[in-house]
Amino acid sequence: MPDPSEPPPARRLLARRHDGPFRRIGGELPLGRLDPLEIAIRMPETPLQERLDAFGKEGIPRFPRITRLIPHVPSLTKEEIEAILPHRDPFLLLDEVVELTPGEKVVARKQVRPDEWYLSGHFPDRPIMPGVLIVEAMAQAGAVAVLSEEENRGKLALFAGIDGVRFKRVVEPGDELELTCELERVRGPIGRGKATATVDGALAARGTLTFAVEQ
Repeated sequence: MPDPSEPPPARRLLARRHDGPFRRIGGELPLGRLDPLEIAIRMPETPLQERLDAFGKEGIPRFPRITRLIPHVPSLTKEEIEAILPHRDPFLLLDEVVELTPGEKVVARKQVRPDEWYLSGHFPDRPIMPGVLIVEAMAQAGAVAVLSEEENRGKLALFAGIDGVRFKRVVEPGDELELTCELERVRGPIGRGKATATVDGALAARGTLTFAVEQ
């Protein structure tokens, strides 16, 4: 039995590699480069870097690009997304980022609420999220992956191309969009990536998006 006189052990971030419900953000966490990543997973009782350092001391692997978080801790909240993107309500179409590898991949989520500003007119008797806004949401997710890199901090990522977009189902109030963008090619200020939007695992839209980072 533990000695009651001993202080309780410090709580640490729980990291696992294959637990499906665990959320992810990019690591080797570039905490010095991307402050919102540190804010998103910091617990008040122990600084994040101390918890990560403790992993190595206890023999817990620190995998090179992925850290998984306990389910109730979002990777990036909406406020932290605003530290990366210039978009603001009502045109910020991301609620949280649940996976981020800067310059490579992002997974974000958007809950479509009944009071969304565009639903009263699209359409009054059959509210549906416009396809162009689904594409915009996919692009905003991709912009997080682009603008979270150190060399792009504080810049604008603009549309340079939209190719092969297809819509597979309607998106209605109450649906949660999962938005994924994987960057295929980045050459200088131009990046190109494949994006998808799904609802409960069913494909709602897909396409290839090209970004131009304003210099």
